[in-house]
Formats: sequence, structure tokens, C-alpha cells
Amino acid sequence: MKLAKIGGALSAALVLALAGDPALAQTKIRLEPFVTGVNTPLAMVQVPGENRFFLIEQFGRVRVVDNGKMRPAPLLDIRTKIPKLHHDFDERGLLGIALHPNFKSNGKFYVSYSAHLDFQQDLGQMLWYDHSNVVEEYTMTKGDANSADPSSARRILTTPWPQFNHNGHWIGFGPDGKLYVSMGDGGYANDWGIGHNVTIGNGQDMSVLLGKILRIDVDARTGTKPYGIPSDNPFANDKSAKPEIWASGLRNPWRCSFDMGGTKQLFCGDVQQNSYEAIKIVGKGQNMGWRRVEGIMRCFDYQKPDDHPASCDKSGITPAIIEYNNCTAKPQGCRGISVTGGYVYQGKNAAWKGKYIFGDWSKSFAEMDGQIFIATKSGDKWNMEVAEVVGMSGKKPYVLAFAQDANGEVYALTSVTTGPNGSLDTVYRIVPAQ
Repeated sequence: MKLAKIGGALSAALVLALAGDPALAQTKIRLEPFVTGVNTPLAMVQVPGENRFFLIEQFGRVRVVDNGKMRPAPLLDIRTKIPKLHHDFDERGLLGIALHPNFKSNGKFYVSYSAHLDFQQDLGQMLWYDHSNVVEEYTMTKGDANSADPSSARRILTTPWPQFNHNGHWIGFGPDGKLYVSMGDGGYANDWGIGHNVTIGNGQDMSVLLGKILRIDVDARTGTKPYGIPSDNPFANDKSAKPEIWASGLRNPWRCSFDMGGTKQLFCGDVQQNSYEAIKIVGKGQNMGWRRVEGIMRCFDYQKPDDHPASCDKSGITPAIIEYNNCTAKPQGCRGISVTGGYVYQGKNAAWKGKYIFGDWSKSFAEMDGQIFIATKSGDKWNMEVAEVVGMSGKKPYVLAFAQDANGEVYALTSVTTGPNGSLDTVYRIVPAQ
């Protein structure tokens, strides 16, 4: 999942988005329990016009949270469709959920998950690949607002995946009504190995979907595809690139979101290798840099991932807006090992309006030490700070993901274990400390 770092457990450290700006005064927050008794929550969306939320658990269930209480029966249970997960740590599972823009009238929603490998008659994939990642459509059961019809499943997208990690697979509808899908680079480390383009890496290989942001139309069909290719996709008419691609050059985009406010920009936390972590604003046709660079334009050598060359080809790359040191290779002043993308706050606290709330899974694999950050834009630069969590003693839980309600308030989805174990986890509402 977000950790996405097998060849060098990530890390993070407070660094200004663009060097030279003064640090901000530390913001104090409280984490108010919203719902507990969850198994590894990785995403949560609100039903339009209601106080109900759909919450996904990594091991394969979609739960209904109604007025802050979780209903006993799941909305959807797809555990049999997911490979057996490693109990100590796994990046596979039920990874994303998105409601159709017309959900209230058509009852359609979408999930992304790691499925049993569909090698599509490719012997090499059968022998060497780990699983397939899937985007699937479901429809609500007629007359039951808290149940989905399992027989309504419609496979939208299937992608064979080389390794167990770097899955990405946040999904979300943009303000344009199209479905966006974040695709990791295929796993292992350094964008190298089985299933990777050894010359340039999957992130830069426009002939594959890995290491990209995709944009598709679930209400249309293009040829034999179970979805449509929007005519205004940047590579829709480029024979050398996959037409689904919206942006390229991503390593493991772990949790993205559209700003529900004025800009509507797409923010993604992109898990980097060993030295830096990054937040990126992703736009149409942009190359976000991986594996030519990591962090903010730090030249990257996949054969020597901890040594950053003094120069490299940076042409055509859109820089990240925020970076911080990763504790794996840059322990001094570090703030984590795997970035978790968040949301631009648009809630009732005026002082937070327009600030980007995000986090990091933990500062260590050895113990939970989750981090929550707040970034503020000043001119064309972003500064980040570590939020001070008031009223919660000891180390903070692992920060898996964030969510946002219709009022613009932001939630932290957390776990007290490194793997999808039990039902011990909690979703918190992030509020100002009084």
C-alpha cells in the first residue's frame, strides 16, 4: 500500500517545498475518533446528501458508517477475489473506492483491488508476476441503501502486476466527471527488475500504464474496451503512447485528491525511493519525473539509488511542490518513510482554508510513529510543518490515508498494526486544538 518501498523502506523529513522559506509556526490539532473497530482503512467517501460514508478495509470489505456508527453487515465483501494477504505487511488488497457522479440516481460505484493473477495467456507473466490490479463497477441492491449487488460486478480495467508492491490504485472522479486511476510503477524498487523497462523505467515508458495517472470514461466505450477514451486525453491520438494516460513519471502515487475548492487541482503523494518523499500537483500531459528524478528534481540513478548525480536530463519534467527527507537514507531531520497524500482543507475553520493536510505512514518500520503535516502555499511556493497532535500521548498510529467530507473537513485513516490484522483501527476527524 502506501509504504511502497521494498528495496529501501521509505522515509521522510521536514523540508520546505522550495528551499529558503521560513518554517511555519506549528499548528496544533486534535484527532477526534469518528469510527473504530475497522480493519486497515484505506479510503472513505461520503454518500452525497447523507451522513453515511462508505469505508474500505484492506482485506476486502466495504463498510457503511452511518452517523458515526459502523453497520454490522458490509456493503460489499470481495475477500474471495483478493489473494491471501501477508499478515505482517502487504501492499495489496482493497485499495480504492469512488462513487459515480450520478450515484444518487444510478447507484453505481467503483472499487480498485488486487486480484488473483490474470496473466492473459502470457507465459512470462504466469511464471513471474504476482497479481493483477483491477477496477470494477458495482451497483447498489434495489431497495437496500446499505447493500451492493455482487452479481452486478463489471470489470473495467485489469492490469497484470509484476510485484506485490507499488500498486497505487487510488481512484476518484474529477470535476470533469471522468474516472482517474493512480498506477504505481509495478513494484520491487528503483523502477527496475521483472516487469520493468530496464532502460528508462516504467514511469517514463509511455507504452505501459504503470507509473502513470489514467483518465477514462466509465459511461462510454472505445472499440472493445469496457470504458471510453476521452477525446481530450493528452495522448488519445498518439500511437506511441497508451491513450488512457493523463500524466506520467510516478513511482507509487499513494492517495490522491482533487481540491474541492477553487483550483480543482489534482494533488498526489508520490512515494519515492530512499532519500526523499514528494507531493505533486498533477496536470494534463505532465511528466512528473520518476525515475529520472526523485523528490524535487533530485537526479536519480537506479543503480545507485542513494547517490544522486550532480546533473541529469530534467527537460520536460514538472517539479514536485513539496519534498522532505526520507529516514532510510537521509535520517537527519527526517519525518517519515512513506508519504500519504491528503486533501486541501475547505472546512469551517477559516485559518486552515486552502492548506493541504497530508502525512506519512511512520518514521520507522520498527514502531508506529505516524505523522500529520500541514502545507501552506505562499506565492508560488509551498511550506510544510509537522502538526502537533494534542491530547494523544505516545506515538501516533500508522497514517494509512485521509478522507474528506462534503463540508470540506478532513479525516485521518489510521492503523495500530503494520499489516491487515483484526479490527483494531480507527478513523479520526482532524480538528483544531482549542
